Amino acid sequence: WRDGRSLWMDGTDRRMTPVDQDFFDRDACEVARDLLGKVLRHHLDGQWLAAQLIETEAYYLTDKGSHASLGWTPKRNALFRAPGTIYMYYAHGGDSFNFSCRGEGNAVLLKSAVIFPFFSDDPTSQAMVQTMQHRNRIAGRIRDSKRLCSGQTLLCRSLGLQVPDWDQQQLIADRLELMDNGYRPEQVLQTHRLGIPVGRDEQLPYRFIDAGFTNYCTRNPLRVRKSPPVVRILFTSDPIACPHA
Repeated sequence: WRDGRSLWMDGTDRRMTPVDQDFFDRDACEVARDLLGKVLRHHLDGQWLAAQLIETEAYYLTDKGSHASLGWTPKRNALFRAPGTIYMYYAHGGDSFNFSCRGEGNAVLLKSAVIFPFFSDDPTSQAMVQTMQHRNRIAGRIRDSKRLCSGQTLLCRSLGLQVPDWDQQQLIADRLELMDNGYRPEQVLQTHRLGIPVGRDEQLPYRFIDAGFTNYCTRNPLRVRKSPPVVRILFTSDPIACPHA
């Protein structure tokens, strides 16, 4: 990865380019969908730890499910700063990672990812996976490499991203980077977000999932049998239907 190249799933060698700050200066739902397939990588202790994003959630200032709807506080300051500012907080006993977007209080939560490259047998990638597994054990046991980032806190733990280090910060070249490797999901699932209390705009379809990786997201909406959610399938050129609260 030193020269910005990556070996993709089909074995092709693709050049990765950094995502610039203008990427985030758009509507949160647009950013949430377009983050799918991007690679977040963290250089820690002399090693790159990388994951490809497969699930995101958008939040708005006017949305009762958002932190910003509760008003500005020093802890929520990142949500009110320039697009691309990192907002981290503690949830479920771990760290969670967001990017601010256009409009005060609007942001996207990184919900889950898969290790990147997803299939690779080169020594560097294997060493990376071992490090991520060591950081993210389950009851003292080694976690399946394909599910190391299947949740917002698991993603942060695997990549070594912590609130004190990155809250209210920006991406920094050669330390924490968001990369575009040219991959675009053929289909994206759009549905409601997870964990939103009743009466807090829980019905809003602000969750986006790469349809090719539903088995590795936080919860596969296509497998919910009791009160299954409404799921819309988006193709690459489809517009986003994103009603605001």
